[in-house]
Amino acid sequence: MKLSELNSILERKFPKAYACEWDNDGLMCAADMDADIKKVLCTLDVTMEALEYANRNGFDTIISHHPMIFKYLGALTPENHVAEKVIFALKNNINVFSFHTRFDTMPGGMNDLLAELLDLENIRIFGDGESDTGRIGELKSEISIEDFCVSVKEKLYCDKLSYSKCKDTVKTVAILGGAGKDFIKSAKAEGADVLISGELSHSYMTEACEIGISLIEAGHFHTENVACRYFSDFIESLGIETGYFCSYNIKTI
Repeated sequence: MKLSELNSILERKFPKAYACEWDNDGLMCAADMDADIKKVLCTLDVTMEALEYANRNGFDTIISHHPMIFKYLGALTPENHVAEKVIFALKNNINVFSFHTRFDTMPGGMNDLLAELLDLENIRIFGDGESDTGRIGELKSEISIEDFCVSVKEKLYCDKLSYSKCKDTVKTVAILGGAGKDFIKSAKAEGADVLISGELSHSYMTEACEIGISLIEAGHFHTENVACRYFSDFIESLGIETGYFCSYNIKTI
């Protein structure tokens, strides 16, 4: 398959219409749109380590969730760490795609996958006034916030999580992978007992009871790593060899 063909397939699979206006995702860099695609690496972040792994192991393409290029690059020089990665990718004929908020928002994407992992029922969309990215649903039965946190930790494979309890029990759950502090008030307005996200900020966590909703921080990586399996399964369905690189290099002691 040619890169141009893969690009067209991915643009249909992950429509740009679902992306937030402030986001930059899609095809990040490519040296030759007529290049043959034989092996695709899926990762959450395009770190230099991921690029070097791709180069050593014969991957000609990377698909990530977080954009390799997020902010405007005024110049491509090795002094800028993002530009250095772009230069490395182009020199080694590695194409890079990133599907960020369009994957978060689209039906069947990131937040639908998270809702399914937590066994939520009656799943519906909620947003922050700009995009309808979040998902909200109900548990089969009401449980204590402590038991629910244990379940979240197990299902998202978290090494740890933090929670701020407003209510003793949980029934209606809102979830948003990544950074979800802008969605707290809308989750509360939609009747959620708790909002789960990767990051929610210290001030909101301390004010949860004042806001009127319990909050769970499960980690940015752990609330979004489900993207890699989704990308990998889709690439395999196209008959292209694929692999996974864990870009999580944040340690806890």
